[in-house]
Amino acid sequence: MSDTFVGEAFKARNDGLKWAKADPGVIPAWVADMDLPSAPEVVEALRRRAEGDLGYPSWLDSPQSGPLAEAFAERMAARYRWEPDPGLVRSYSDINQALQVLLHVWTAPGDGVALHTPAYHPFLGTLETMDRPLRPIRLVPDGDSWRAEIPDLSGCKVLLLVNPQNPTGRVFTRAELEELAELAERHDLLVISDEIHADLVYEPNRHIPFGTILPHRTVTLTSATKAFNLGGIRCSVAHLGSPGLRGALDAQPPFLFGSANVFGVEATVAAWRHGDAWLADTVALLDRNRRAIAEHLPEGVTYRVPEATYLAWLDYGRPGVAEQLEREAKVLLSDGAVFGPGGETFVRLNFATSEPVLAEILRRIATVTP
Repeated sequence: MSDTFVGEAFKARNDGLKWAKADPGVIPAWVADMDLPSAPEVVEALRRRAEGDLGYPSWLDSPQSGPLAEAFAERMAARYRWEPDPGLVRSYSDINQALQVLLHVWTAPGDGVALHTPAYHPFLGTLETMDRPLRPIRLVPDGDSWRAEIPDLSGCKVLLLVNPQNPTGRVFTRAELEELAELAERHDLLVISDEIHADLVYEPNRHIPFGTILPHRTVTLTSATKAFNLGGIRCSVAHLGSPGLRGALDAQPPFLFGSANVFGVEATVAAWRHGDAWLADTVALLDRNRRAIAEHLPEGVTYRVPEATYLAWLDYGRPGVAEQLEREAKVLLSDGAVFGPGGETFVRLNFATSEPVLAEILRRIATVTP
């Protein structure tokens, strides 16, 4: 695979943020977007909407009873044996906005937020900007997986749970989730559970919605954007299991935080209701890719095959590797240092790409000595 193909032809077909940031000849494998075409069912749904009615949607004044809330409830019941009330669903542009809204109405500056680290770095930035001190729950290596070292959560107001976890790809077990539920009860915590990667869990692992374990304390955040490669669609949902949190939100002006747009709703509903054949093929590709990484990494790089997501968390044992790989191997990865405590010696590799492109990424990486 030549630099010309990678830097020009492929980039011409992928003009979003992921490829725009990469210099010519550099293969980007950093931000969590796929190098794959969208599900045809989603494309067709968007085409029908564009050619049809672009006026105010019928659900504008009551989105909790609209198609997005209904599709969410149907999907949770079908895939996870959870029957959430669609009337408790609210829509947001994305998970980050939803988190910021929830923290804004439920917490105050100085309130602690517990979060497994290393962590999705925009969440860390949100906590810092909003002055919600991080209480890290360190994920430490444990054989081929990870275990959590849970600190004293006294003084925290929120447990921010990311499950499946980004960047490690860990899928928490029922026993682990029940332990967190007990701690949330003991310390009177609101649990904000980001479950955006739930549809990208590999066998034999199983995703368990936290809303099935501690419903009255849990706000579940999710979206079709990760599993169906729809990052630009800007649509997510929050299921508000906590009555107190619902009251705090309902006390705000109805349009203060915005809502999903018709294209975001159309794409999400099409993905959740009609896109599972595409998703199954995609997960099969990702499964092959996560295993290929284990077979072709250079000696000295530690890699625990993720239980979910399309993100490989690679430990080089020293900081600064991302910059070196971009400079010498012409591969753009995410620097683990931005993921907070525990990420300093890691890089994150997005393997949601074609098998030939991943093979070229791994060939280039192998030229840099760990």
